[in-house]
Amino acid sequence: MKDLTDNELVKGFMSGSNEAIDTLIRRHRKRVFGYIILLTKNEAVAEDIFQDTFVKVIQSLRKGKYTENGRFISWVIRIAHNLTIDHFRRQKQLNTISNESTPVDVFNSPRFSDKTVEEHIVYDQILSDVRKLIDYLPDEQKEVVVLRHYANLSFKEIAEQTGVSINTALGRMRYALINMRKIMEEQNLSLTK
Repeated sequence: MKDLTDNELVKGFMSGSNEAIDTLIRRHRKRVFGYIILLTKNEAVAEDIFQDTFVKVIQSLRKGKYTENGRFISWVIRIAHNLTIDHFRRQKQLNTISNESTPVDVFNSPRFSDKTVEEHIVYDQILSDVRKLIDYLPDEQKEVVVLRHYANLSFKEIAEQTGVSINTALGRMRYALINMRKIMEEQNLSLTK
């Protein structure tokens, strides 16, 4: 088995050989795990994502979602990358706060209390005004703002999605903010509560 190529092992697995997938996992463990740990900097998290990666690889292979192009490891790394991003997005959404970790009683703060009807109306108006400001921007700046603040993509993901460098995406965001400030001044808008 060790002498077979990745694609031969994939075909072997598709034909029912569990030994073939075991060989693929052993062959690429260091590289895939190393990539994940480089991103997560946490061995336990990296181990979980590594396992999820190969569960997804096996499921995808069984569903015929892998097209033979001689780039099996690139495909696996892409799956690992996407699962790592999903992990960080979940972490971001699950951020919790403990009252013991701050010198102030955060649970008695007006910031965390329910908003009044008036505050909801003001907030909705601010969001509406911001959306209108975005519509005044040139298309490439508008695209970056929407992807960053409405789709919650990183600048790296925005760069990949739009086919530009990260620096170009960052520059477009910078110019978008400058342009939005100018428009606010011209229209005498204030976006505060």
